[in-house]
Amino acid sequence: MIFGIRAVIEAVDAGKEIDRLLVKKDLQGELSKELFSAIKGYDIPVQRVPVEKLNRITRKNHQGVIAFIAPVTYQHVEDLVPTLFEEGKEPFFVLLDGITDVRNFGAIARTAECAGVNAIIIPSRNSVSVNADAVKTSAGALHVLPVCRESQIASTIKYLKNSGIRIVGATEKAKLDYTLAPLEGPICLIMGAEDKGIPQEHLALCDEWVRIPVMGQIESLNVSVAAGILIYETVKQRNNEY
Repeated sequence: MIFGIRAVIEAVDAGKEIDRLLVKKDLQGELSKELFSAIKGYDIPVQRVPVEKLNRITRKNHQGVIAFIAPVTYQHVEDLVPTLFEEGKEPFFVLLDGITDVRNFGAIARTAECAGVNAIIIPSRNSVSVNADAVKTSAGALHVLPVCRESQIASTIKYLKNSGIRIVGATEKAKLDYTLAPLEGPICLIMGAEDKGIPQEHLALCDEWVRIPVMGQIESLNVSVAAGILIYETVKQRNNEY
């Protein structure tokens, strides 16, 4: 965590990976203009918050600005895909679309790393991010598994499709059982939030919708459990063995 306008500007100029930025709602002045000029061009989520929230985080002189440093360096799909193909690999991605629980994120990352997933993709806003809780829950997997943070998820999905990567969305709206879906080859699994699921505009871009049968009274599985089931079904089909 970094606080103070000048300190945050220096961190950005030094190339530090800023996870998110909290800014006092009514922050004004020349220094604040310099701050926003410094972060322009970077995909840094900015939240305008009451000063009381900043004071609860630190009692020190934050000057209306607190930045949280990401423990990893975020990557971009456009950089990974060509490299994977050049290395003769079939890309395997997991896209977490609107998931906000960091513990679920960490658990999915742990499973993904164990299963040989090449990267996890997350939106830059209204989503989980890599923080200390996520890293702890992942058992350190987030230190080795690439995480791509993208600002335009629809554009990212289209890029993956145009690169020959099959897009498979997990949704209760699907009629196809996940075990019957073709999951081999270059693939990206999309998991949505437990309450809202995958946004319709992103579902519309999927090549296939799949569902995991639920036979009890509870309507759905925990998203990290569902992700684990789909990830290892994909591993099974890609390797043609357990």
